[in-house]
Amino acid sequence: MSSNKFKPFVAPEVKMKELTLKSILLGCVAGVIFGAATVYLALKAGLTVSASIPIAVIAITLGRKFFKTTILENNIIQTTGSAGESIAAGVVFTLPGFLFLSANEQGQSSGEAYFDYMTILILAIFGGILGTLMMIPLRRSLIVKEHDTLPYPEGTACGSVLKAGEKGGEFAKTAFLGLGFALVYAMLQKVLHVIAETPTFLTRQTNKIFPSAKVSGEITPEYLGVGYIIGPRIAGVLVAGGVLAWLCLIPLLASLIPAEVIATQLVKLGLLADLNTAGGSGGWDPATRTFSDYSSAIYQAYVKQIGAGAVAAGGFITLLKTIPTIISSFKDSLGSLKEKNESEAVPRTERDISFKVVIIGSVALILLMALLPQLPGDSIWNKLLIGLLVVIFGAFFVTVSSRIVGLIGSSNNPISGMTIATIMGTCLIFIAVGWTGKVFEPMALVVGGMICIAAANAGATSQDLKSGYIVGATPRNQQIALFIGAIVSSLVIGWTVHILDTPTAEMASQGIQHAIGTEKYAAPQATLMATLIKGILSFNLDWQFVLVGVFIAITLELCGVKSLSFAVGAYLPLSTTLPIFIGGAIRGLVEWKQKRSGIQLSAEEEELGKGNLFATGLVAGGAVAGVIVAVLSVNENVAEGLKKVNAEHGLSGLLGSGGYQLLGVLFFATMGYVLYRIGRQKQTSIEKL
Repeated sequence: MSSNKFKPFVAPEVKMKELTLKSILLGCVAGVIFGAATVYLALKAGLTVSASIPIAVIAITLGRKFFKTTILENNIIQTTGSAGESIAAGVVFTLPGFLFLSANEQGQSSGEAYFDYMTILILAIFGGILGTLMMIPLRRSLIVKEHDTLPYPEGTACGSVLKAGEKGGEFAKTAFLGLGFALVYAMLQKVLHVIAETPTFLTRQTNKIFPSAKVSGEITPEYLGVGYIIGPRIAGVLVAGGVLAWLCLIPLLASLIPAEVIATQLVKLGLLADLNTAGGSGGWDPATRTFSDYSSAIYQAYVKQIGAGAVAAGGFITLLKTIPTIISSFKDSLGSLKEKNESEAVPRTERDISFKVVIIGSVALILLMALLPQLPGDSIWNKLLIGLLVVIFGAFFVTVSSRIVGLIGSSNNPISGMTIATIMGTCLIFIAVGWTGKVFEPMALVVGGMICIAAANAGATSQDLKSGYIVGATPRNQQIALFIGAIVSSLVIGWTVHILDTPTAEMASQGIQHAIGTEKYAAPQATLMATLIKGILSFNLDWQFVLVGVFIAITLELCGVKSLSFAVGAYLPLSTTLPIFIGGAIRGLVEWKQKRSGIQLSAEEEELGKGNLFATGLVAGGAVAGVIVAVLSVNENVAEGLKKVNAEHGLSGLLGSGGYQLLGVLFFATMGYVLYRIGRQKQTSIEKL
């Protein structure tokens, strides 16, 4: 079937409620919830999961049942809400890097002054608007003309969900069950502390055979859910990176490098004041010249930089693989812009926002970036250069992002690679005009951050426009909804980042000023972006460690393994990747059982399987609970109140430290078994609904 004969679910001549106040409000609520959850998940694990399908599932259930919404209103809810998840991902993958740039004369990061609510809000809104703006002229060429060749997997699945909802589909029950299960589990874990948060097995530094090896797992519902959603293959590669880092490199380095040399490296990185001051990463004791936790000290001193090199190389290799797609998509897009867009007698399903808005909006973005005092830059002229670079790189990578997600889906979009390429290109331009040193580092991060946000939002926007094309939505209404969703969700994203960045009382007592960058919120991509900018502009990178990571990534590619997932696993703590792997293993077991039973599922049915929906609920419930607890903990009185209901001390006294951790593992195993049982349940085929 050719695309010019395609008939949407709602015909162009049909008049139906679409861009209504209730659809926008419901979409904004969904965007705020999933945006906050994405911030939490991306800071902790460096991963995100698509929110489009869960929001579509919620829309067809709550919208139709309680608000009597039409299919086109449900599509607006999904479109508005999905902007929150994509913008949150772009923000978290880059902007926390302000905290990790080169130190100024006061010993603070040169970008720390820009890590405030207003700057994050402005960049999030500008990046989100840029991603949507640049997609307006691309819709006809990529979504309409290539309907048969670019599947846009998530967009097609959302279209199927919305159509199934009109036939009475009740997918959301399982997702809400997962949400409730996760909230109860999180209450027991994060508030009452009946469930241990991170059971750990650690060998002693004095162990001559296997010193300072650590196996741990942050046994939370969101990690289990993420693992199930991404599947056994990616989860396995991810945990393999953690095994290399924590059970190979760290024990090896622990047996070779004296404690004082490790401490000296931590001082160089700014993670320890000096050799005569206690504390820092790993708990340095100047009296005994030892660490309380050698594995954490070695991880921060060496392995993180090796992991950063691997992530940078993996992202760049992923981008290089897409060069043929980049060239062809850019040519096609330029060709589509040359075509005359006839505005007379345009059917409802072909009405876009005017291309004039794209031009005016792009110029306005450049001028606003030059004039706003919240953005880095010493003069209007160097801010104008930043604005020009943002629009130029944005036009290019929005096109690339849209084309790539059309082929392989948003979950596989090489956003990190595009951002790395943008940052490297920006830094080289800076060097060419004589802008070197730490003063210009925040400016380079602004360019990279906005392109990351724009590319992420463009990928999500493309999927939304595909859903709209399938169900018969009005593109102009979707584009307006995307602008609204980008602005509203940005209001909460910056606030969530700052709440999570607030150190706990225990962190503050150790002199830690930012929770982001610690093992609690590793922010792997943002740390990497800052590391690259410092290395290129300030020439102070430990290239010997970074290059080890680069060649680890190259080795994996030569073995036929996608290096980016492995590299992220090597960068993150094993406590993050291990529970994700367990979720992936459960998915693998469910799929193996299905194959043995002769069950064949389409791509849409896999996305809407009961296991996937329950896992989505686990992710949303666990992440939202984490944000709520973080918000409550900021208030000292509430934090003290939470300590009074903390059952950890009593249970540890009753069961012993090992028994308490084992109890947590049993709770996690129970949750995994429930996920497996729900994943094995028979589901109704979409066609039968």
